[in-house]
Amino acid sequence: MFIRRKKNQSGSISVQIVAKQSGKVIILKSIGSAKTETELIFLLQKAEDELLLLKQSSELPFHELEEEGYVTYFRNSIKKLSLVGPELILGKVFDKIGFNAITEDLFRHLVITRLIYPVSKLKTTDYLFKYKGIQKSVYSIYRYLDKLYGEQSEQVKQIALQHVLKISNNNIGVVFYDVTTLYFETKNEDEFKQTGFSKDGKHQQPQIVLGLLVNADGYPLDYDVFEGSKYEGDTLLPILNHFINKYKSAQLTVVADAGLLSTKNIIALQELSYHYILGARIKNESEEIKQKILSLQLKDNQSAEIDLNSLTRLIIGYKKSRAINDKKNRERGLEKLQKRIKSGKITKSSLNNKGYNKYLKINGKATISIDKELFKADAAWDGLKGYKTNTTLTKDAVIHQYSQLWNVEKTFRISKHDLQIRPIYHQLKRRIEAHICIAFCACMVYKELERLLKIKGIDKSAEKVIDITKTIYEIEFTTPFSKKIHRTLLQQTPEQKQILTLFTL
Repeated sequence: MFIRRKKNQSGSISVQIVAKQSGKVIILKSIGSAKTETELIFLLQKAEDELLLLKQSSELPFHELEEEGYVTYFRNSIKKLSLVGPELILGKVFDKIGFNAITEDLFRHLVITRLIYPVSKLKTTDYLFKYKGIQKSVYSIYRYLDKLYGEQSEQVKQIALQHVLKISNNNIGVVFYDVTTLYFETKNEDEFKQTGFSKDGKHQQPQIVLGLLVNADGYPLDYDVFEGSKYEGDTLLPILNHFINKYKSAQLTVVADAGLLSTKNIIALQELSYHYILGARIKNESEEIKQKILSLQLKDNQSAEIDLNSLTRLIIGYKKSRAINDKKNRERGLEKLQKRIKSGKITKSSLNNKGYNKYLKINGKATISIDKELFKADAAWDGLKGYKTNTTLTKDAVIHQYSQLWNVEKTFRISKHDLQIRPIYHQLKRRIEAHICIAFCACMVYKELERLLKIKGIDKSAEKVIDITKTIYEIEFTTPFSKKIHRTLLQQTPEQKQILTLFTL
């Protein structure tokens, strides 16, 4: 970098500060042009001062470059452009939870990539190479999944639990449990992937059953995976006992829906001294109990309780809005049945108690029709919902706790929609379970991001913030003054700056 005097056609002399870059002279700054010796001396002194300032500066004054010099300089000085937003934001949340205790880089990359670009492991390697410059083979990922399954999955669950305990002041009094199913795009079954009752309506395809335990804020606490034909009621106790072995609690209340309600489960919960709130199938109760329920004559948002035995109470709640919805669903079901009867698609094999098929009956020997009396009788149950509990909570408290089950459903939605836990491309049981472990960790990061946004008063969803992280890039460049590589974030939008400020970046 030096001062150049350039003679112009007009006879004046231009004074410039220039530098050589790749054999070319780049104009860094034009000081001015002199027509007299006095002006020239003045401009040269000014150039000396400017040159000294430039040499002391670690950054090039891009805004003062001549256009040609700017383009040439920039073309030759850029060394790398990287997507860094996911690591800066989600990586910080990942560390805050404590997942960085697992030091394998692949674990970190797989969890963060599941949030940013939830695709197959093969496409994950492509993403890591294109956007992060990380070269990994799909086989190295498979080998790591085997290690995660065999050596680290329990550590992952323990880290997640410790974080939830930390942010909840070591108090988890109520847990919520539910199950979902994950089907496979194949017809081939094995001892793990089996056909069963599908939550997605894919009854002809092999599936697995995923049980999930969450706290009142929807944070995942524990999970397990079962063969696809497993009855969902038989999944509750294994996960609950596994959780209790890690978290010792004298008073733990389990909330689950009616699918988990069975005499076997209730007896086991009572024997293990668990408190429970379970959805009740009130139409399956004894005739005596059903008559008591129908005689309650509850108004909107009213509730009542019926003692079933010395340990268990049946809470009945009524909502007018639920009654309206029940009526609509029943009439919609009736309409579909009528269309199917008219089209001739209903046969004797359709006569069962599944859904609205219970309204079908046979007239004589061959004619199938709808039992209108049974349809009308069902109207008496509109708006009623039951809950079985052995707690000492008030009726309203029981109903409120049960209503929080939507937190499990929301966590499942995050896993299925945002994290796209399926389709699952793996075939081996250990890799399927490792894949779900990665999704479990990604879900924890998602929930923690939600919490931090709420604490900071940022009116943006976690999904929106994740989208913003995909637009935050870092540029690496050099200047003519040294071979030192400089790095800076390419911040362009107020949203990017807001999120970076949130994480003090």
